[in-house]
Amino acid sequence: MDINHFVRRRKALKLSQCRLCDGICTQATLSKFESNGHVPSLTILNQLCARMGIKVDDLYGEQTSATTDVELTLNHIEKKLMTQNYRQAVADLAQIDETQIESLPAKSQFFALRGLVNTLINASADDISFDFAMIFNELDASQKTIFTYLAFLGSGIMYDRRHETKRAGFYFQKVRHYLSDDRIHHDESCGNQYDLRILMMINFTAEFYANQGDYRTSNRLIDAGVQLCSEQHVTYYLPCLKFLATQNAIVLHRPTNEIQSLMSETLAFAKINRNQVIEVKLAALKRRLEQPHPQQTTKIIYPSLKIH
Repeated sequence: MDINHFVRRRKALKLSQCRLCDGICTQATLSKFESNGHVPSLTILNQLCARMGIKVDDLYGEQTSATTDVELTLNHIEKKLMTQNYRQAVADLAQIDETQIESLPAKSQFFALRGLVNTLINASADDISFDFAMIFNELDASQKTIFTYLAFLGSGIMYDRRHETKRAGFYFQKVRHYLSDDRIHHDESCGNQYDLRILMMINFTAEFYANQGDYRTSNRLIDAGVQLCSEQHVTYYLPCLKFLATQNAIVLHRPTNEIQSLMSETLAFAKINRNQVIEVKLAALKRRLEQPHPQQTTKIIYPSLKIH
């Protein structure tokens, strides 16, 4: 049995011994297992492993797997969120019974995802706040995991859509600070989903600052997002990032060839990732730009495009 794998998993999740064993066994029992190799009963060990999102079998052999079936399902739903397929994400989330999720990371992922999806479809503020409160108050009260910052992101989006800019800014500032913190690159608890979650935060935060007229901050975030996509060879968020870059370039009166190049890149990445939402938005943007000004015969670029 690889007890070190057990300990590494607990520390990666930033769980204290006291928090992990709460309601399962005494801290002394857990300490004896980790320090002296005194293996507790299978029932206790199963519960401890389940709380961390692993199985007892993962403690044996060289190859370990920390991904449960529900985590695979949640990861699939996250991809629906990335391509803005919110309807399917809502349907898939409805099939999951959160009371049956034992793993703390999976629970956090579920409530963060459901809160974000509900935010993006403009669901009830009470439902959204409940899901995020589960993370803030119960699952990650010490604010040590990325799920807290995804909940901050969702809270910012919710308040922004309710035109409560000051409150929205409060949460987006927290997200922006997290994105600028070098420590984020050393979080080991989220597996290969981590970079995609960072990109989600970059995308929506860049959009918020663009809506506030802070194009310098917005473009810096966009550039960071595009660089991360290139480094990690992921393209899910490139359609959104390139579309936002296009909108910013229009507002800032960048050269026509630069704007056309950004539009071409946006369309190409939208097709690659089958992001029909961005394709529709881009087509609408092009039509708007092609409309002649009422008092001119030439086509112009409008300086006040609203980012949605």
